[in-house]
Amino acid sequence: MRKGELESRVLILVTLALVAFGIVMVYSATSASAAVGGSNPNYYLERQGIYASLGIALMVIAQRWDYRRLKKLSGPLVLISLALLVAVLVIGPVINGARRWISLGPAAFQPSELAKLTLCIWAAAYLARHKAPRTLNDLVRPIGALAGLFAMLLLVEPDMGTAIAMLLMLSGVLLVAGTPIRVLGGAMAIAGALGTAAIWFEPYRRARFFAFLHPWDDAQGAGFQIVQAMIGMGSGGFFGVGLGQGVQKIFYLPEAPTDMMLANIGEELGLFGVTMVVAAYIVFGWAGFKVALACRDPFGKYLASGVTVLVCGQAAINIAAVLSIAPLTGIPLPFLSYGGSSLVVLLAAVGILLNIAHRGTVTQTASVPDRSRGNGRTRPARPSDRRRVASARSERDVRRVAGSRRGSPRT
Repeated sequence: MRKGELESRVLILVTLALVAFGIVMVYSATSASAAVGGSNPNYYLERQGIYASLGIALMVIAQRWDYRRLKKLSGPLVLISLALLVAVLVIGPVINGARRWISLGPAAFQPSELAKLTLCIWAAAYLARHKAPRTLNDLVRPIGALAGLFAMLLLVEPDMGTAIAMLLMLSGVLLVAGTPIRVLGGAMAIAGALGTAAIWFEPYRRARFFAFLHPWDDAQGAGFQIVQAMIGMGSGGFFGVGLGQGVQKIFYLPEAPTDMMLANIGEELGLFGVTMVVAAYIVFGWAGFKVALACRDPFGKYLASGVTVLVCGQAAINIAAVLSIAPLTGIPLPFLSYGGSSLVVLLAAVGILLNIAHRGTVTQTASVPDRSRGNGRTRPARPSDRRRVASARSERDVRRVAGSRRGSPRT
C-alpha cells in the first residue's frame, strides 16, 4: 500500500460517514416540528443534501488540485476574507441579533467559515517561508496582528465562538511549526484576558456565561437551552429512545439541528450514539495528524495540522458546550449540524488534506540536462543517471591524477 493511502481511505470513510449520518439526523431533528407547524418536513433534508453534494464536489476537486498552489494564493485569499467580513457588517441581514450571513438568492453564505480556512492557509504559507516565532514580540508581527484583526471583525458580528475556533486552529499550526509552548501560553493568556473583557462588557455574553455556571437558577430564561440539552442527553440512556422518537427537538430544545445536534443524538441514540460520534472525530484526528507527520513539505505539514485542528477543535468545543463543560458558543458540530457554509468549507478542507496525503509524501527530484534531445530541455533525474554521472566524475578524476603524475619531474 502506498504511503499515505491508509490515512486517505480513513479520512474519506469517516468524513462521508459523518456527512451521511448528519443528513439523517438533520431530517430527524427538523421533520417533526415542520410537520406540526404545517411546513414541508423535507425542507431541511433537501437543502442539507444539496450542500453535501456541493461540498463533496469541492472535496473531489481539491483532492486533485495541487495544494502547493495555495501558497501563492494565500495573500489574495486573506484580502477576500477580510473584505467579506467587512461586507457582512454592512449589508448582512440581522438574524437573532447578529450579522453573520450574506444572502445569495435562496441561499445564505457565512464569511466567517471561509475566514477560518483562509487564515489556516496563510499561516501555513508564512511559517513555511519564515522561522517560527520564538518570542511574543515575534508572534505579534504579523501573525498576531492579522489574527487579532480577524477576531475583532468576528466579535463585532458578534461571533465569539468562531473567533475561539480560529485562535485554537492557529495555535495548533504554531505548535507544529516549533513555537515554544511558553510563548503560546503567554499568547493564550492575553487572548483569554481580552475574551473575558469581551464577555463582561457584552450583556448577552455575560448572561450566557453565568447561565453556564448556574443553569438551573434561570431554567426558563438564560439557562433554558443548557437545561433542555441536559434533559435530552440524560433521557437517552445507553441506546436512546430510538431514531426519530425524540421529543426535545419539538419546541423544547432550541437550535436542535445546528448547535444542539449532539443533544438530539444523545436522546435518540443514547450514550452509544454519542460515543460513536466522538470516536469518529478521534479517528479523523489520528488520520489527519498522520498525514501531517508524513508530509515532507513544511507548507503541507502545517496546513494539514491546521485543517485537522480546525475540524477536531470545533467538534471538541461543541461537545463540551452540549455537555455543559464549557459555555455555549454557537459553534456547529462539523459535518453533522445543519448549515451550508460550514459543511461546504469543511469538505473542501478535507479535500486539501487528502491532496496533502497524496502529494506531500513525494520527494521532488532534481532535473538533469538531456543532451540527446538537442533542444536544451531537462528531464527528471533517475537513479541510473546519477550512477552514470558519478562514474563519469570518477573517470575524470582518475585521468586527472594520472596526467599530473606523468607531468611531474622525477626525483
